[in-house]
Amino acid sequence: MIAKKRKFSGHTPTWCPGCGDWAIGGAIKEALANQDLDPSTVGVVFGIGCSGNMNDFLNAYAYHALHGRAIPTAVGLKLANHSMPTLVIAGDGDTYGEGGNHFFHACRGNHDLTIIVHDNGVYGLTTGQVAPTAHKGTISKSTPTGIIERSVSPLAFAISQGATFVAQSFAGDIPHMREMIELGMKHKGLSLVNVLQPCVTFNRVNTYQYYLKNSYKVDGKYDHTSYSGALVKAVEMDEERFPLGVIYKTESSPYHEQVPAYQQAKPLIQIPRIQTLHDLIEEFR
Repeated sequence: MIAKKRKFSGHTPTWCPGCGDWAIGGAIKEALANQDLDPSTVGVVFGIGCSGNMNDFLNAYAYHALHGRAIPTAVGLKLANHSMPTLVIAGDGDTYGEGGNHFFHACRGNHDLTIIVHDNGVYGLTTGQVAPTAHKGTISKSTPTGIIERSVSPLAFAISQGATFVAQSFAGDIPHMREMIELGMKHKGLSLVNVLQPCVTFNRVNTYQYYLKNSYKVDGKYDHTSYSGALVKAVEMDEERFPLGVIYKTESSPYHEQVPAYQQAKPLIQIPRIQTLHDLIEEFR
């Protein structure tokens, strides 16, 4: 396992000591190694933020996208190469704020992606402004008297808009994160793995102790195939109760399997490139 995991190691991380990103990065490498994947055959698109710095720390077929644009970039990668496992690694601000519109449409289309969100409630890279998952009243540099808006409910949003695999984990539990990521990658369709991740530098509310006190693992009696039950479970986060595990799972054909053109022709990656402008003109003459 150590040797397999080492294949996915890039440069030495520079995150703050104690940052949850360290554990998330380790869990991702373990999940990839457990599936006997090779770095050259795994597509990973990173957003902007502390989580996006993993672009230098994870060895894979990687692309560092613009802020909020990791998901559409990954959609393009997957449509061009259907067989490539494709991950999106981004923060809660990148995914639910800057890129919320792209997240919305990726869920609607059930694109075959695994989206791993580092949910720490702040924009850590820009020194701690509140992100969409911060609870109402949270005080920060950008909200000195407390945030007015209510927090978004990422699990409920994903479920209601068509995501077919929705799970949540905690950065203080690497084995559980690895399991959720593996399950998400093996699922056909849009998979969301929301990871509750303490920012030890700029978020002094949502600490490791806070999540240990307010989170719990769903038990075997919970039915993650129930749409209505999953929505009820998901909105518990509004009351600062954080369920961990698979919250919702259903089977539905991913986007690329529903496009007739993709069924009748080779994936774009297998089509010879048009090399010159003359060839392009002749193609459409």
